Parts: sequence; C-alpha cells; structure tokens
Amino acid sequence: MQPNLIEHIKKYVELNDEQTQLVLANIKPITLKKKSYLLEEGQVCSSLYFVEKGCLRFFFINDKGTEQITQFAIENWWISDYMSFDTQSPSQFYIQAIENTEVYAFDYHNQEKVFSQLPQLERYFRLILHRAYSAAQLRMKYLYDFTKEESYQHFITRFPEFVQRIPQYMLASYLNLTPEYLSEIRKNTP
Repeated sequence: MQPNLIEHIKKYVELNDEQTQLVLANIKPITLKKKSYLLEEGQVCSSLYFVEKGCLRFFFINDKGTEQITQFAIENWWISDYMSFDTQSPSQFYIQAIENTEVYAFDYHNQEKVFSQLPQLERYFRLILHRAYSAAQLRMKYLYDFTKEESYQHFITRFPEFVQRIPQYMLASYLNLTPEYLSEIRKNTP
C-alpha cells in the first residue's frame, strides 16, 4: 500500500510507477510521539513535512513567554517553516506533535535534484503552496473582520475534525483568545 503522500500528489499531477519510486526513495518517514518536537526555535528547518497520520502544531513563543499557535496540520497537510527551509537559516518557530504522528520528510538537499528529474513535482508544490498561501490570506482577513465569537464559529464549522483532536487551550491560542474566554464562548454556543 502506498503512503497517503503518493495519493495526494496524484490528485494534482501524474506519476508513473518509476516516478513514484523516485519520490519514495527521496522521502524519509519520521514517527513522533505525542509532545515531541519536529522543529525547535534556533534549528534550521531541513525538510518539508507531509502528515501521513496524526496532528501537529506550529507555534512561536511571544515576548511575554506565551505560546502562540499559528497553524495546525492533520492528515494530508504539509507543514514547515518555509522561511527557514528556503534560506536554510535558524527557525523562529516550533513544530510539535499534538498526538502520536507519522510524517514524511522531503529534505532540502534532495528537493532540487528531484525537481530536475520530475518537473511535475515542482508543479505539485506550486499548487499546494498557492492553496496554503490563499488560506493564510483568508486567515489574516478573518483576524481583522471577525469578532472573537465569529472566529470560533467559523473554525468549528470549517474544521470540525480539529475540535475533538486539539486541547481547548491550543484552540484558544490559535484563535488568539484566553482559554477562559473560549470556555465562555463555548458555553454560550448552541
């Protein structure tokens, strides 16, 4: 059975068996226990990570020492510190497993080699990054447009699978709320 990653790629571009084997030869499976780190601040992000199974969070620690979650990733989602990856400079972020997680790592040093052999893989990543950037733009709009209550409603409507998988304090961090205020919102939500 092929990894979900291969099926995901094939939704966007064609891969024959030989090309599939080339992709598989250039990705590395990584298993993470709950609460373990894939990336910590100060490390260089060496890979793009595809979530095969599990859930991750992407966050930084602000000036007050509070964790601020900016992204989650579940099955069939990519996650990485793209700035650190692209520039091979130290990261300002953390990537941590919320639950036991399996990812595939596509290493920085293999990327150009594989892209030169499989131009359609470069197209795949372009399409995926366009979708991710579009989602980030919408999230920024929602941060300005939505009330705190609307932010919560939008999140649980758009991503119901997360509500059962992530602790309330993490959801509060992602929505830029205190856990107490999120509890109040949830209490008043039908």
